[in-house]
Amino acid sequence: MPRLRVISPPEPLNKPAGRRLPPWLQRPLPAGQTFTHTREAVAVSRVATVCQEAKCPNLTECWSAGTATFMILGDRCTRRCHYCAVTTARPNPPDDDEPRRLARAVAELALRHAVITAVARDDLPDEGAGHFAECVRGIHARSSQTTVEVLPADFHARTDCIATVCEAVPEIYNHNIETVERLTPAIRPQGGYRRSLEVLRVVKSVAPGMLTKSGLMIGLGETGDEILATPEDPRAVGCDILTVGQYLQPTPQHAPVAKFYRPAEYEDVAGAADKLGFLSVASGPFVRSSYNAAEVFERTSRARPDASTA
Repeated sequence: MPRLRVISPPEPLNKPAGRRLPPWLQRPLPAGQTFTHTREAVAVSRVATVCQEAKCPNLTECWSAGTATFMILGDRCTRRCHYCAVTTARPNPPDDDEPRRLARAVAELALRHAVITAVARDDLPDEGAGHFAECVRGIHARSSQTTVEVLPADFHARTDCIATVCEAVPEIYNHNIETVERLTPAIRPQGGYRRSLEVLRVVKSVAPGMLTKSGLMIGLGETGDEILATPEDPRAVGCDILTVGQYLQPTPQHAPVAKFYRPAEYEDVAGAADKLGFLSVASGPFVRSSYNAAEVFERTSRARPDASTA
């Protein structure tokens, strides 16, 4: 197995989240008319965005480019993950009008690729799968040229829930493994590493032609060997696209950053993952599962063996 170059300082970096970020992780303040238009369209839609709720560091860049990742089914999650800034609380009932409002916002923003994610809704009989499907259908009906990527919770790997979403025919089914297997119980106590892999496997079993995608955060205390070995697991269940990015502590109450990886170290990760046969690998400090999602989708579509007939 190749080795990850140890370029960053060897001492632990688990200091408070408020400490100064390294230069390669600093971003400019929001600016520009497109950013303002996106912010206003999102506000009018009354649909939450993971950009805001999860304090995404890419909000400025994405919104300035007229893209956004929408978070449906409310802004209260039934799970408490120690890396995520979304509020954990008893959710409100689903809003039946949300799919219409979401489709309107996507059309107004003229998105070429829309990402839909959601809080975990363990309180619902179908865990929100039906609502996901309605949102996908609504966007396709109103914006036929817009491709749709879904990023649901794990649905406890229930085939019926996953099939419901797949039947709406999103172009990409995204589900993140989030961290290495050893750290999963501490970071995602209500999730499961193997369960997430099962989600990706089930998608391929019910919709063999659908592109699947998964993301890994690093900087939580994993070893270099674990980073390089982990992509083998999603690839083994047919995952097509992999993203790898830096974990950033959203508040002092969340898991601390153990290490800030330098850009060159992400190149090592990408090189190792490419050799596994993924159609596309995005690896870098600011990479998130939905970051540059349109470009990743288009690059992946061109790389598919059946691209000419898909």
